[in-house]
Amino acid sequence: MAGQLYVLSGPSGTGKSVIIRELRKKVAGLDYCVSHTTRKPRNNETNGADYHFVDMETFKAMIQRGDFIEWAQVYDDYYGTSVSELEGKIEQGHDVIMDIDVQGARNIRKRYRQSTLIYVLPPSMETLEKRLKERATDPQEVIKRRIEKALSEIGNCRWYDYIVFNEDLDAAVEEAKSIIVSKRCRTPSRLSMVEKRLGVKLTRNNFPGSK
Repeated sequence: MAGQLYVLSGPSGTGKSVIIRELRKKVAGLDYCVSHTTRKPRNNETNGADYHFVDMETFKAMIQRGDFIEWAQVYDDYYGTSVSELEGKIEQGHDVIMDIDVQGARNIRKRYRQSTLIYVLPPSMETLEKRLKERATDPQEVIKRRIEKALSEIGNCRWYDYIVFNEDLDAAVEEAKSIIVSKRCRTPSRLSMVEKRLGVKLTRNNFPGSK
């Protein structure tokens, strides 16, 4: 059975990467799809684990070859999700979680209709600005642009399946975890397990009123 796909989006500074890191510790069998990007790595990031960091020439060559399911330009940097990286994991039955922007999430939903989209928000814009400043990776001009972009994009949370406020990290992780657990327990995800564990072949005739 193919794996489930979970997408986290939200403004820069809302803690998406940290939430994903904690979820992978707490949720068994949850894999991470590593995106490609042309931006420079931050101090706490590792190539191949957080992102595949590539130069602009490599990224554009991948676009030309059709290597990306989705890609987008964010400010001066490019981000993309590799077809082989994602589909390989899903076809092997792995549940996969991703960190991509709104544009990328729209493209994922078109291709994977059963994907689960989660939008992560800060408790307030003041908190978001404070977190961006404390991260100390961007100059004030870039922080201002990120705040402006956040304000313009927050309305997109309306068409996501779930919204998680990251006021307290532990609480936010637990909310996201409950979404994944709930999706895994839905009947379509469990039918193959019923057949395998209980030795019952399930057909429509097993259900009252079925024809």
